[in-house]
Amino acid sequence: MDGRGDALRYAILDPTGNVTALVRDPVEVACQPVVARQVMDRHPEVEQVGFVSGAASDPLAQAELRMAGGEFCGNATMSAAALYAVQAGVAPAQGEAPVTVRMRASGAAEPVEVRLLAAADGYEADVRMPEALGVRLIAFSHEGLKGQLPLVLMEGISHVVIETVSPFYELLGDRPRAERAVRTWCHELGADGLGLMFLEGDAPVCQLTPLVYVLGGDTVFWENSCASGSAATGRYLAERTGEPMSLDLQEPGGTLHVSCDVAAGQTWLHGAVRLVGEHLL
Repeated sequence: MDGRGDALRYAILDPTGNVTALVRDPVEVACQPVVARQVMDRHPEVEQVGFVSGAASDPLAQAELRMAGGEFCGNATMSAAALYAVQAGVAPAQGEAPVTVRMRASGAAEPVEVRLLAAADGYEADVRMPEALGVRLIAFSHEGLKGQLPLVLMEGISHVVIETVSPFYELLGDRPRAERAVRTWCHELGADGLGLMFLEGDAPVCQLTPLVYVLGGDTVFWENSCASGSAATGRYLAERTGEPMSLDLQEPGGTLHVSCDVAAGQTWLHGAVRLVGEHLL
């Protein structure tokens, strides 16, 4: 699998229900999707797999993460920062000041900053998300449905925000149909990955149901939480209102808090992460 024949070490972490496996030993990029599938077959609760290194190629970063599909994932970045901090012996104890880890992450042009604060069961984490490249209103159609939807363009993955007033919101009640839509639209847009963010309610508290397709791994998941999708939703709402946006997004796995200031060029996401266990493959 990795050209060495040795067992691979990997850790499983839970960032707000978006269960993530991180492989700690080197694996050739071409082999990563195969290894990811083996891990996910062994652990059905795992929604995504990343590959981490404590020796980042970027001198401005302390550690490096590459997702199996080459996409950007905020929850996996949060998890990789926590894993690095624990392994490097720099993780904060309860009552201590937060620790900042800078991660080189796939799908992000610049290192991503993660602040970790010890909690009763793991860590609270603040991630400065890569800024969206823009928001566009795009005409979509799928199996008899037609209309315009906001597409938030991001590094590594883009997201479509679907509100209850949209005719496409009915896809939430027909999951196979929604999964066909996200695959089709991802290919039509030429994106590396695409999320459908089903949004209900009004700020400052909304409900968000994320569906994510990653082209590189050919995976479709109704995720328990989606960090990049949450950031994209915050960016869309902030741009629509013309004001900084701070909101709680209640997702199947828990709540993610997003703060977005378009003028300042900053989007922060607050969540939690805990280490579930470590394994060999």
